[in-house]
Amino acid sequence: MQLEADVEKWIAEIATALAGREQELTADLVGLYERELPNLVYDDESMVSLLSASVYQNLDTALRIFRHHIDPDRVEAPAAAMEYARRLAQRGTPVNDLVRAYYLGQTAILEKAFDEAIRLVSDPSDLGACMRHALTTTCRFIDRVTRQVMVAYEEERGRWMLNRSAVRAARVRAVLDGEAVDIGASEAALGYRLRGEHVGLVAWYPAQADPPDPLSGLETLAHRLGRSGADGRGGDPLFVPHDEMCAWIWLPLAASEFDAGTIERIVTTLRDDVRVALGEPARGVEGFRRTHSQALRVQSLALAAGEECAPVLTFSDVGAVALMSSDLPSARTWVRYVLGPLSEDDPQHERLRETLRVFLATGGSYTASAAVLSMHKNSVQYRVRKAEELLAVPLAERRLDVELALKLCHRLGGAVLRRG
Repeated sequence: MQLEADVEKWIAEIATALAGREQELTADLVGLYERELPNLVYDDESMVSLLSASVYQNLDTALRIFRHHIDPDRVEAPAAAMEYARRLAQRGTPVNDLVRAYYLGQTAILEKAFDEAIRLVSDPSDLGACMRHALTTTCRFIDRVTRQVMVAYEEERGRWMLNRSAVRAARVRAVLDGEAVDIGASEAALGYRLRGEHVGLVAWYPAQADPPDPLSGLETLAHRLGRSGADGRGGDPLFVPHDEMCAWIWLPLAASEFDAGTIERIVTTLRDDVRVALGEPARGVEGFRRTHSQALRVQSLALAAGEECAPVLTFSDVGAVALMSSDLPSARTWVRYVLGPLSEDDPQHERLRETLRVFLATGGSYTASAAVLSMHKNSVQYRVRKAEELLAVPLAERRLDVELALKLCHRLGGAVLRRG
């Protein structure tokens, strides 16, 4: 009992000594965060001031716990700490950075406390008991406060995203509906140049997917795609949630920068189950509407086709059928009419279809096709001849139809192929 009393007395003395250095310790911690967690230290003067106030109030609360033997499980997080967490939520700063700051601060202050303890307590066993008590109490305090600030962060993040999304969606809807809007004011509110060049996308998760945070995943995808321009920089996309599993996206990419293959690689790298429909690059406000409308049509086709279609569909590949996507059975019938037995859904016919598709895409060059397919030119000639023999219509007479039908098979798979 005497040791316990002595420990509390020593701890109170250490806390009193540190209380006289709160301004100095606050400056030290803000400097530490600037080095280790730059996300927490913005150039914004008001944020730096609020961070300093949060650090100071947390220090003051912790030292009062030790000086007056307060149960740390009964204290409330300081007002400045709660408000700082809310401001970070509004700026999209990861909550992990905020939590890490508390534990970095705990370590730094305990080191200062240990220096004071060495000065006050000479016996090693007493010193150990003293620091065990300090560590246990500090951990309970940090756990209590971080749980409260995390709740404040998550609540504010949810409100902020909801309000921002609602305002953004209303602005975008007005532009899409052709209402008389102030384009300059809309650009400022959206942070996106409506009069520039765009590619419209619809990104979504299929019904069977179960991502942990769908909209966050889609927004991450949007920003990755926004950097897929020819110069590697691109620009910030316009991201508008449509529902909890789907988002509308516009990328500020010129036609010369647009590369559907790059977009497809990014999509499949991030998540296998995400789906993306793309319109064609277009310019200006009217192009903003048109590329989005094309992406919606392609999405309708993808939804009708089901799970077997490619994860990324472009209007240039499937636009003709996307325009009649409400009648996918007719598209299936048309593919079978054009390709005949070549539309069979099996590996052998798939190889023949792919070879003929590449052959036509390369302008009828056996050499170029062999390079794309990593095959010998004679093998390409053999497969092209076999594929032509299976066509329901002569290739020379219906080349464009055959090309489109092969594209649909490549993109939509079993949705338009003939089974067994």
